[in-house]
Amino acid sequence: MIPVSTILIGDDHPLVQAALEGALTQVIPGLKVLCAGTLDEVAEVIRTAEEPLDLVLLDLNMPGSIGFTGLFLLQAEFPTVPVAILSAEQDPVTVQRALAYGASGYIPKSIDLRQMAKAIVLILNGEIWSPFPLDPTAMPDDDDDTPRRFASLTPQQLRILARLVEGKLNKQIAAELQVAEQTIKVHVSTILRKLGVTTRTQAAILAERLTRRDHIQRSSGR
Repeated sequence: MIPVSTILIGDDHPLVQAALEGALTQVIPGLKVLCAGTLDEVAEVIRTAEEPLDLVLLDLNMPGSIGFTGLFLLQAEFPTVPVAILSAEQDPVTVQRALAYGASGYIPKSIDLRQMAKAIVLILNGEIWSPFPLDPTAMPDDDDDTPRRFASLTPQQLRILARLVEGKLNKQIAAELQVAEQTIKVHVSTILRKLGVTTRTQAAILAERLTRRDHIQRSSGR
């Protein structure tokens, strides 16, 4: 059993939001569900909520977030708010990476809604939930410092990086974030330096590589 809780579903598909909200409120008495369709909206809901949220269910890929950039951003800006990944992606490597990077759980969208509700209850009770046992031998080696480099980015830099991955220009990013284009240029230079790359394309590839299966296989196979 859990006390009355408030969770936020971060997913850009209204049908997914509605289905999850309806199913979860039926299974978990007193549960309050909030919804957001972009990463910026997720952050705004957390920031303006009348009371602290007990859990965020975050889709891996939604507007403003590609791969684990959204997880890193929320951890940097709201370190006390638990975040679990909710995704159609469910290969073991991606799950292991999400949990290694600090997610409170990993819930595939394909599982039965009642099983999903049970998983959320366990997470709300402080447990880490995974759809299958973890394999420690498949985790990245200690010398793989890619997560550390991403963790060094500020929340604003992570927002900009997510838009770089989407292929947006500095002018477009500046308009979306309502800042000067020169400010974006400065941030991009800092992002490249922190990530140890020299071009925007390299930064985008590095961000996407966090969720790619072949990267972790190369790491574990050295």
